[in-house]
Amino acid sequence: MLIHADDLKKTYRMGATEVHALRGVGLEVAHGEFVALMGPSGSGKSPLLHLLGCLDRPSDGRYQLDGLAVESLSDTELSRLRNKRIGFIFQAFNLIPQHNTLENVELPLIYGGVEKRMRREKSLEILHQVGLGDKVHHRPTELSGGEAQRVAIARALAIEPLLLLADEPTGNLDSHTGEGILSLFVELNRRGTTIVMVTHNEAVAAYAGRMVEMRDGLINRDTGAFSRAGAAPV
Repeated sequence: MLIHADDLKKTYRMGATEVHALRGVGLEVAHGEFVALMGPSGSGKSPLLHLLGCLDRPSDGRYQLDGLAVESLSDTELSRLRNKRIGFIFQAFNLIPQHNTLENVELPLIYGGVEKRMRREKSLEILHQVGLGDKVHHRPTELSGGEAQRVAIARALAIEPLLLLADEPTGNLDSHTGEGILSLFVELNRRGTTIVMVTHNEAVAAYAGRMVEMRDGLINRDTGAFSRAGAAPV
């Protein structure tokens, strides 16, 4: 099992007020699954994604990633785990405007200490995989929204992540461009990439092999696990 979360709780304190974002979530995700986390705003899906991605710590509960007890790790160890094992894709593409496409994809490999020739070859290979082999010298301002998101996906894949996390990855895209990004996710999943994607849109979630619906900080419904994605859009 890649993800094993047991009774995860997250409470945010805002002055004298406590906000219970997660109230005891249990979730297991197998290697090679494509899971959509669904729910309205405030349901707890983004706080759960942040815990799964080691961007935040739970207030209580246990979380194992590929058998590693995450809650026992130091901040330095958490940072190392994020940088080497987890790929992130957000609604905002978060590309560095001064860098071209290739340089943006190379960034996590630079942080990881990968030698220049090796990281360049790897980044070029991934850009070809996501259909951007002819855009390597373009800057973010010269790319369409769909192309920019593909660069963000390529950057996330550069470290060969154990887990790919996506938070509303098509939220800033038109429907046609969004379909192209989701089809790419399906293809990546078919190649073995484990994906957990946050969305509030049922048509987007239909691309995943499994849907987990959250409400009021708890899992309200889980359609169950499938080995690979392959659902068609609604």
